[in-house]
Amino acid sequence: MRTVYNFNQKWAFTKQASELPVQLPTDWCWVNLPHSWNAIDGQDGDNDYFRGVGYYAKIVNRADLPEAERYYLEIQGANSSADVYLDGKHLAHHDGGYSTWRVDLTEGLSVNNLLVITVDNAANETVYPQMADFTFYGGLYRDVNIVCVSESHFELEHFGGNGLKVTPEVCGKDGKAEIEVWIANAKMGQSVRYTVAGGDKKFEVVSTESKAFIEVPDVHLWHGRKDPYLYTVTAELIDGETVIDSVSARIGFRTFRIDPDNGFILNGEEYPLRGVSRHQDRWGIGNALLPEHHREDIELICEVGATTIRLAHYQHAQYFYDLCNEKGLVIWAEIPYISKHMPTGRDNTIAQMTELITQNYNHPSIVVWGLSNEISIGGSDEDLLENHRILNDLCHKMDSTRLTTIAAVTMCKMDDPYLQIPDVVSYNHYFGWYGGETSQNGPWFDKFHATHPNIPIGCSEYGCEALNWHTSNPMQGDYTEEYQAYYHEELIKQFFTRKYLWATHVWNMFDFGADARNEGGENGQNHKGLVTFDRKYKKDAFYAYKAWLSDEPFVHLCGKRYVDRVEDVTKVTVYSNLPEVELFANGESLGKKTADDHFFYFDVANVGTTQLVAVAGDCRDESVINKVDTFNSAYRLVEKGAILNWFDIETPEGYFSLNDKMGDVIATVRGKMIFMGLAAKMMGGGKKAAGFDVTPDMMSMMNGFTVLRLLTLMGGMMDAKFTKEQLLDLNAQLNKIKKPKAKNNN
Repeated sequence: MRTVYNFNQKWAFTKQASELPVQLPTDWCWVNLPHSWNAIDGQDGDNDYFRGVGYYAKIVNRADLPEAERYYLEIQGANSSADVYLDGKHLAHHDGGYSTWRVDLTEGLSVNNLLVITVDNAANETVYPQMADFTFYGGLYRDVNIVCVSESHFELEHFGGNGLKVTPEVCGKDGKAEIEVWIANAKMGQSVRYTVAGGDKKFEVVSTESKAFIEVPDVHLWHGRKDPYLYTVTAELIDGETVIDSVSARIGFRTFRIDPDNGFILNGEEYPLRGVSRHQDRWGIGNALLPEHHREDIELICEVGATTIRLAHYQHAQYFYDLCNEKGLVIWAEIPYISKHMPTGRDNTIAQMTELITQNYNHPSIVVWGLSNEISIGGSDEDLLENHRILNDLCHKMDSTRLTTIAAVTMCKMDDPYLQIPDVVSYNHYFGWYGGETSQNGPWFDKFHATHPNIPIGCSEYGCEALNWHTSNPMQGDYTEEYQAYYHEELIKQFFTRKYLWATHVWNMFDFGADARNEGGENGQNHKGLVTFDRKYKKDAFYAYKAWLSDEPFVHLCGKRYVDRVEDVTKVTVYSNLPEVELFANGESLGKKTADDHFFYFDVANVGTTQLVAVAGDCRDESVINKVDTFNSAYRLVEKGAILNWFDIETPEGYFSLNDKMGDVIATVRGKMIFMGLAAKMMGGGKKAAGFDVTPDMMSMMNGFTVLRLLTLMGGMMDAKFTKEQLLDLNAQLNKIKKPKAKNNN
């Protein structure tokens, strides 16, 4: 029978080697897997983390392994390209850092063999991803096993799958499972016992064929979070009376469709997909997650009440997909074909998609295969379109039961042919954060829905960043927890009341590593998470979603980290999924309020120290505010390593400054002339931002940025850094431009 032998412990590792060792090195460091060499430098900013080759070495002795006829090395994640050597002999190469792959070691195994795996996350033009807003952690960051099997066994080299493919079908009240297997070195007289088991019911067929059909009367449906019922399908390879190999999968019987007017339909019922996106990395460990990390993530996602997860931007661990099946989360799974189309990377997109589908076909949680993310940010040329048609056809050929989708970016026009390729479409929009206003989001989708009434449309990314900064006057771009809460309140009201949106995914559930970022006062991270990178703190916006999505009664007082306040009367926000909230200040009731949108607002006199208690039903929450005369500077964003912070800028009343929005400044003749001249200097050399053209559409999206924030971000994307003197000179020019008087609409 098959034995899976874990091979994680005590590997010799180095990044300094220039050639393969001939014996186990004694001067390398020792690591246990999972392991990433970018766990620290991939999260500290400046985009200077090590990208190159890491060497892992370990002795493997056949006598120490379980007795078997064949031995396969199983690598569940090596980012991003890897090679396997046994006693100096090259056995295999693999491109793609997020999928499982295996190597037959059998012929070379004897006594004290030196196994070396080299892993390379260096930049190249053939393996995705190469440009994206997250760290490409190098290393053997998932389990490495040795799978020990008989000569005849279920295939282990079929695109990293387990040799078992199950297609459930719902037929009225009954179910039918089509089960297909792949067998290596099959022999005459062997047969396969196919079994479907659920509860106390078990159905089986014994056959010499590689495909079988099993009827499941009165089938119990998998119905998302409401009832994630799973059956277990097992295939046993039998030789005479002996079972020589066995594989299994947990499956779910369900039907679904995506309607352009009514959204996601599960088992004939409207089932709104409202949820989050997830990056898998963690503070201080990168991608090298343990099972307890995955379990904590899924519990937090379930607590917020999500019904769906977009697993971005690559294949996630099999263990996490299993958890999604068990918890009833509906999943968008995708490959890292992201941001920058590489004409030389087509083969790699095909290979990664083939592995994604082969390895994840049996998961009932998955309903769509994602072809790409923001890949048209630089425009859609014919090579890009052809690549997508090939991937779309591949998905439908390999899997006729699921749909395809893309995540388009704001600058992608509604008539772009790219949008006509997949079955359904979603957009990444950040109106209210990367320019524009929060109020633009819903109307934009209304326009798309009216323009393309037959194309199901969703929102695949939206969000804004928040750290431990605070204010009573939140503004776009201030990185405060209060602005993030306001932003998500507005987006929730716009998105959750439009049922035609087939899915909405917050970007992101958790803060994550993005070493190229130097913003927000804590470099090396994207802070759009509803939960901090270390999973220790749930930001206020987390509870805004819980109020709308969760059935678990609760009440939450916002602003717990914002204690010291200068105003005489302060606004206090409470979130709850219960119909009525009462707020007490130092034991005195400030009244009861109801709110159809689950957001309750109270004006509270700010005198001395005030103990706040919010009560809703049997639930209560507490916080404290404290009256101060001077704003607590610990709440104010100070950019780490910034040349100039916003509070160091002269802002004469009635005149523009670097702290004003770009769109307001260039709406004036003098402001427009200043920035036309600046743009000419920046773009005069044909410069591009992060590898793509700076188009008028892109610039218009940036109009909601403050001038300082826009120049800081653009300076990071382009070879055009601004000195403090240059910025202060520009501010002096803006200080001479009067702001237009507000129009009187009376």
